[in-house]
Amino acid sequence: MDLGFIGLGVMGRPMAMHLMKHGHAMGVYARRSESTAPLVAAGATRHASPAALAARCDVIFTMVTNSHDVEQVVLGSDGLIHGMRPGSVLVDMETISPAVARHVAAELAPKGVEMLDAPVSGGPAGAEQATLAIMAGGKPEVFERIKPLFACMGKTIVRVGDSGAGQITKACNQLLLLVTAQGAAEALALAARCGVDSTTVREVMMGGIASSRVLDVFGKRMIERNFANGIDTRLYHKDLAIALGLAHEHGAAAPAASVAMQHINAAIGRGEGSSDLAVLIEVLESMSRK
Repeated sequence: MDLGFIGLGVMGRPMAMHLMKHGHAMGVYARRSESTAPLVAAGATRHASPAALAARCDVIFTMVTNSHDVEQVVLGSDGLIHGMRPGSVLVDMETISPAVARHVAAELAPKGVEMLDAPVSGGPAGAEQATLAIMAGGKPEVFERIKPLFACMGKTIVRVGDSGAGQITKACNQLLLLVTAQGAAEALALAARCGVDSTTVREVMMGGIASSRVLDVFGKRMIERNFANGIDTRLYHKDLAIALGLAHEHGAAAPAASVAMQHINAAIGRGEGSSDLAVLIEVLESMSRK
């Protein structure tokens, strides 16, 4: 297929590369030419605007930062909507508001353009290794059409419902991840406070029912004080805000998520917005009695 990709950061760049490795022609757009350079060097074509890119593509993937960015890239004055052809598909893969995902899909529909909201889980490592979990919302027949492309980037590929359902699923995923990370930080900080080696405590917990991928990855970074890897904490703030907004909208209780949000706010207030989520352990330690 003739594919397009917008959002060539730490996640989008390897995802686009994997699609190219499977033989698909790739067009790219970015405001900064240096962002497209690795793809262009691998054979992609750079376009001057989202609309120009859309005019040449059957399927376009977006992996930008937030809801506003998606609306600008798709619906702005030189957005994708002005170039996409009937029968083409937009696949939006970052984490945004489900309401915005549905709004964008509704704007594209009169032009005969389909959309899937298909956020991912797995982080930069999953993007590099093409092992992402992909949770898609949209029409079943559109999902089946795009599924072979998803298989170039991920291992767990599931349609979870209609438009917006992918983003709702991702919000729930992030809520669980962040609450679990908060628990891991509290457990490891308490162990150390009590004079027990936190490395050993984590090893034991990894062999029991408290084991989790979060404890494995983030727990290790907490112990090592490795705050340079992974995704910026400020982006988790955006994700959890979406989850809490959904909880408020639907009258669902989410007390643990509210606590986790307070500590993410504290991390950002300490100037750690660009640090890995593992920095939560230092936030907790700074709150402990001297």
